[in-house]
Amino acid sequence: MPTVFDSLCQWTRKTTTSFAELRFVPSQREESPAAGDTLIYRLKHWPDLPSATKTAGVLRSLSVMSHRPVNRHWILNQSKLAPRQVDRLLQRLIEDGAVEVIDSAHYRPDAPSAA
Repeated sequence: MPTVFDSLCQWTRKTTTSFAELRFVPSQREESPAAGDTLIYRLKHWPDLPSATKTAGVLRSLSVMSHRPVNRHWILNQSKLAPRQVDRLLQRLIEDGAVEVIDSAHYRPDAPSAA
């Protein structure tokens, strides 16, 4: 008669095996950027923001931007700001010269390569 431990081990093997198979299934979702999402932003220097703008989400986003470039969609998801507020923040950062703006459309291939 199998013990509870044996039953759990058998269930775990079946579950992890079925999840492991999902790793190799390619995503069917098309990754086409939205209209303004081809621009990526990298923080050049820390900006002087008004205290009302210094929320945890904004400061966290700026911290990540100081280490790596991010796009508007990422900022929108991470900062918990409304789209209009994100646009105002980005505009302020651009006007202050605090960010480097890179157009990633120049780096995307036009058609998938047949490799």
